[in-house]
Amino acid sequence: MPQSTIDFGKYGARGVKGSEAVARKLDELAGGITTPVTARRGLTARLHYLTRTAHARKAAHDAGLTVTDRTLKAWLDGRRSPSKANLERIERAYRSVRRKNVARHLLRRLNSSGGTRVEIHPLNQSQVPRPLQRVVEYRTMNVRRWDRIVAAWAAGDAQELDGAWTDTIVDLGSQWGQYEYVTNVGFAA
Repeated sequence: MPQSTIDFGKYGARGVKGSEAVARKLDELAGGITTPVTARRGLTARLHYLTRTAHARKAAHDAGLTVTDRTLKAWLDGRRSPSKANLERIERAYRSVRRKNVARHLLRRLNSSGGTRVEIHPLNQSQVPRPLQRVVEYRTMNVRRWDRIVAAWAAGDAQELDGAWTDTIVDLGSQWGQYEYVTNVGFAA
């Protein structure tokens, strides 16, 4: 009976937690501003996104962007540039607000038509000594209920997302523990 992996990578296996791969894919599906925050265009686009309405400003404040309106205006006008720490806060706030804004739409798309087909690519064992390698196949499964996964992703709760993903892959049967760490998880909505 498989259990949670305690000492992943001890013999050279490489991969990421399945929940991290799911979060990356959800971020990709959520889309957004692709220009980096360090570029003037990316900074301006993020600041406009975070300040265009009172609701967006409140969400940005709740996400950790706590600067005065005067400072925001100076950043938008290009009279001042944010520090490296403030650039990180802006990026974090943008990701958090973007996730919350698209979560409902993304959830509807993922749950439509009886769920979404998910491809799970197994961990990379190329660095594991031959006698210690195990046969781990590429798997597909249909995830019918995305509510808990998307809610945890939108909230930025990595522990809850990991628990939700683990509860989902249990549907793989007795081999689910082999897919706790993967190279990639792919799906489309």
